[in-house]
Amino acid sequence: MEDAVILSAVRTPIGRYGGALKDVRPDDLGALIIQEALERAHVTPSDVEDVIFGCANQAGEDNRNVARMSLLLAGLPIEVAGQTVNRLCGSGLQAVNSASQAIQAGAGDTFIAGGVESMTRAPFVVGKSESAFGRSMKLEDTTLGWRFINPRLAALYHPYNMGETAENVAERYHISREEQDTYALSSHQRAIAAQQSGRFAPEIVSASIPHKKGEMLLISQDEHPRPDTSLEKLARLAPVFRQGGSVTAGNSAGINDGAAALVLLSRSRAQQLGLKPRARIIATAVAGVDPAYMGLGPIPATRKALQRAGLTMKDIDLVELNEAFACQVLQCAHELDINPDILNVNGELLRLDIRLVVVARASLSLYFMNWSAATVVMG
Repeated sequence: MEDAVILSAVRTPIGRYGGALKDVRPDDLGALIIQEALERAHVTPSDVEDVIFGCANQAGEDNRNVARMSLLLAGLPIEVAGQTVNRLCGSGLQAVNSASQAIQAGAGDTFIAGGVESMTRAPFVVGKSESAFGRSMKLEDTTLGWRFINPRLAALYHPYNMGETAENVAERYHISREEQDTYALSSHQRAIAAQQSGRFAPEIVSASIPHKKGEMLLISQDEHPRPDTSLEKLARLAPVFRQGGSVTAGNSAGINDGAAALVLLSRSRAQQLGLKPRARIIATAVAGVDPAYMGLGPIPATRKALQRAGLTMKDIDLVELNEAFACQVLQCAHELDINPDILNVNGELLRLDIRLVVVARASLSLYFMNWSAATVVMG
């Protein structure tokens, strides 16, 4: 079986909701990073078998296969295929898994895998009336959460929104508001430290954004981390999802815009071209959990992946676990027995799941370590 190796990994800055990237279409974001990822990998565009992008929304400008749209905008040959995958918050990571599995199966030797979301530009949608000339049309906001719920499914599993599932986790495992806020502050501090030290710079592709009066604005830093965050400020925030709850905007991930991409090759193809891989993908896994506690998905998925790799958590040097909610990270880290010193070393309250792989790969190079795990909660 062929080894799947990573040649390059890049991302845009992460823009906050309504922030610097609000005027940029998702397919344009995708095109930008495809071009940069290929250039850094020193791979010929016509060698690419497939571009696989994750996208959770697909209701607006990212509809009808944003991967194919992005690769054509990036100037890749029309012979290069594109497919868009959807595993909600794990869509970008699934794209990487799918590309690596294709390489291992011998279904191609050169792939681009990534993810793109513009939550700012997610549209409102209206369903068709169930009867001619009916007035039963319903408006849905596609930015986040359920839409057009099947009543049969709702009868089987209560349609909690993601924040409510976080409250369920905090309540079941007795995770206090103070613990969540303390972790959130640590995440912001780590992200700010990484930003200020330049650790993010090698992975970020600066984006030129149209500004006032035809001027161009260069965006090169993530917008979400807040240097002035403190425990006092976090403590003043009211619960968002449940009266008397503990999950707030401060200990939850933000709503953001951005994109990221990796170039993956088979090891034999990389050797043929004289290219040095940055990392190797050795095992992947997915797992389902009770939808009411969706934030615990990384626990069984990580255990399965470690078993397939023949490793234990003690072998892992770095862990990137997406921080949808602080309580979910705390419980996952507890059950997986993750050393806090190796967990999300550069902060992770940025919410673009493909960034996990980019940061994990970059962090391994930065700290000269061997094994890294990237895992995503999705719902």
